[in-house]
Amino acid sequence: MKITKVDVMQVKIDQTPNWRPIICRIFTDNGLYGDGEAALAYGIAAPAAFGMIKDLASLIIGMDPLDNEVIWDKLYKSTFWGQNGGPVVFSGISALDIALWDIKGKFFNVPVYKLLGGKKRDNLRCYASQLQFGWSDKREQAGRTEEYIENSLKAVKDGYDAIKIDFFTYDRDGRVFDRVEEMSRLLKPYYVNLVEERVAAVRKAVGPDVDIIMENHSNPDAQSAVQLGRVVQKYNIFYFEEPNTPTPKMAKYICDKLQMPIAHGERIYSRWQYAPYFENMSVQVIQPDLGNCGGITEGKKICDMAYVYDVSVQAHVCASPLSTAAALHLEAVIPNFVIHEHHRYALLQYNRDLCIHDYQPVNGKYKVPELPGLGNEFSEKALTHCDKVTVK
Repeated sequence: MKITKVDVMQVKIDQTPNWRPIICRIFTDNGLYGDGEAALAYGIAAPAAFGMIKDLASLIIGMDPLDNEVIWDKLYKSTFWGQNGGPVVFSGISALDIALWDIKGKFFNVPVYKLLGGKKRDNLRCYASQLQFGWSDKREQAGRTEEYIENSLKAVKDGYDAIKIDFFTYDRDGRVFDRVEEMSRLLKPYYVNLVEERVAAVRKAVGPDVDIIMENHSNPDAQSAVQLGRVVQKYNIFYFEEPNTPTPKMAKYICDKLQMPIAHGERIYSRWQYAPYFENMSVQVIQPDLGNCGGITEGKKICDMAYVYDVSVQAHVCASPLSTAAALHLEAVIPNFVIHEHHRYALLQYNRDLCIHDYQPVNGKYKVPELPGLGNEFSEKALTHCDKVTVK
């Protein structure tokens, strides 16, 4: 079996031009195909990911799609920028790698989790993610403490026993903070008190048996992260996510100053970049995104390394339902899985329409797809409403 061509696509989302999924489909000479995704739909990197997949795809034409390890090493070692690369390089590798696993599962007529060693769990605990943007099928914003409470209670009513919020997105009047300006130094009491007020109100509303993950999107520096961490840790924070720009030494500094687990990962790429965090024990939960850390092939290696250091795994997922399926296959297999991220983008109809299956959790638990391969693929809408380049 040989790879014959690769379609690389940037999907057009009419409802929000800032959401630009970058996807691919690898075709083979026996009729099988596999789908993959670069998880850079948000931010400003999507066009770069599109170009990266296109360039990398030219290197795998004619290769056997079952040789995913051979292909991965070729993309990493023979592309100059692959070694110690960043999100653009690794998102390109990721998209192709995920598609190759999809093909492999279809070839052997089994779900991907079977090829990864077999699932250890049938039901994966989920948390409702990014509630500062609401919890419904419409994008909203929580600018007042009452709205944080309302969104949290909605998620709990839906069966979730864990939620995640960035409490520093809006000021007290609902305006977006200039967080780069305000959070890159020691914080004024106004900001510290506002965050604590919101965390305390949510904890009181949901009670002691619902986990709260405090998101920070890497906006604080180490000093302001410690300020925030010290005032909220008494509310039993499940983990303190992306408290600063991820660097091993500063992550260690924050970890040593606080008494709650620290999480990093969506901006850390490959096992080489994760290794220093494991070695200095500065992170207790990792959040690799299979769409930008190197795909399923690399993601599994990262998770296995984490297991050696007693580090838990929650795959970062903020993309189409295809990326959700890929994450579920990996999380079902690894022994150090802790929880799955169910991003509020997964509730938005324009995102749900990107794939032929719309898997959703029930009572805060996810089932792993049981169809061959990833168990999902891109819809006709996604494949036709896009800018496409075919690499042969």
